[in-house]
Amino acid sequence: MIGYSVFTFDKKKKNIPVPVVLLLIGMGLSFVPAFSDVTLTKDIIFQWFLPALLFISAYQFPAKALKKHAGIITLLSTVGIVITTLLMSLLTYYGLHPWIPVTYGEALLISAILTPTDPVSVVSVLKESSNRDDIADVVEGESMINDGTSIVLFTVVAGIYFGGETFSVSSFMGEFLLVSLGGIVLGVTLGWLASKAIHFTTDSRYQIMLSIILAYGTFYVGEELGVSGVLATVSAGILLSYEYGKMIKENHFRKDLDGFWTVIEPTILTFLFLLIGIQTTRYLSFSLIGWIFFLFVLSLFVRYVIIIGVVKLKETWRKTYGWKEVSILTWSGIKGTMSVALLLGLDDQGPLLLHSLTFGVIMLSLLIQSVGIYPLSTFFLKGEKERKDY
Repeated sequence: MIGYSVFTFDKKKKNIPVPVVLLLIGMGLSFVPAFSDVTLTKDIIFQWFLPALLFISAYQFPAKALKKHAGIITLLSTVGIVITTLLMSLLTYYGLHPWIPVTYGEALLISAILTPTDPVSVVSVLKESSNRDDIADVVEGESMINDGTSIVLFTVVAGIYFGGETFSVSSFMGEFLLVSLGGIVLGVTLGWLASKAIHFTTDSRYQIMLSIILAYGTFYVGEELGVSGVLATVSAGILLSYEYGKMIKENHFRKDLDGFWTVIEPTILTFLFLLIGIQTTRYLSFSLIGWIFFLFVLSLFVRYVIIIGVVKLKETWRKTYGWKEVSILTWSGIKGTMSVALLLGLDDQGPLLLHSLTFGVIMLSLLIQSVGIYPLSTFFLKGEKERKDY
């Protein structure tokens, strides 16, 4: 009922994105005794919410856009995310250590948790506030892939911090390639099989059932095999969409699937962001608000530097993405679902300070960046939108 009320009341969905409203309501619910036993865990996010959200994003993401922006998306979501984590960890350690007892291992862990992005509350706003769909496509494409990268990176960092494991570039690259490429191969294979199997029936109900099996089954099989379930689900969704797009006669299949998943998405987002809000208040520490804001600004600065560095690598990117576009890409890198899942995956291990700082930055990112994306994109890209409309 809360989700229905918020989604239907917020008709413009511009100035106050729905996920932010749900998050704030969830924080309020945490003080209601009836919700005192409600708990959000990493397993709940991974097993119930994440497969569907990943599949929806991938299935709706145009294959042409992925092909067009493959270079910058791949760099930002792989090499970019690793460099971001290293640079962020150094600045975090030297910025906090003189004042707060934070070790470099904790700074590295905080940085690894904060690297994945979640554009769920900004992509539609970006497309509506300007005619620069390419920026929204880069933001969404980067998020889909860096979710898989961030899990591998977090696993390595957590192993070093909690297990005393030694870091090896060769072993990290080997594991990363195995997990990533294995997930992609699995997803492409299962997505192709599903695109053929769906023709065994003309009943849209059973075709939708198969898409649910593909979304969740691909994720579970990938995780069970030790490859990236995230990248497997993303690959399966993209391939299914690509296969449908090759022939006109598939339009009725796509229409039925779109109708189902576009209903499921707001339902899942409602549960997820309300639960995140409820969970958040158990970790927040207002005594650390100054340092939380410092880390939030630091994360934006590091992301801006990394994007600038990537854009400078290619002449066409330098012409396409000026400082205004880079600023929008930076601001769109919101911390969200995956960061929360990784943090909850610690199972309260490590100092409370680590959890409080990280959760605080995630909340500031969701609140400030989600609310600010519409006026920022409108201010920077308004002139260009008007010219293109004309």
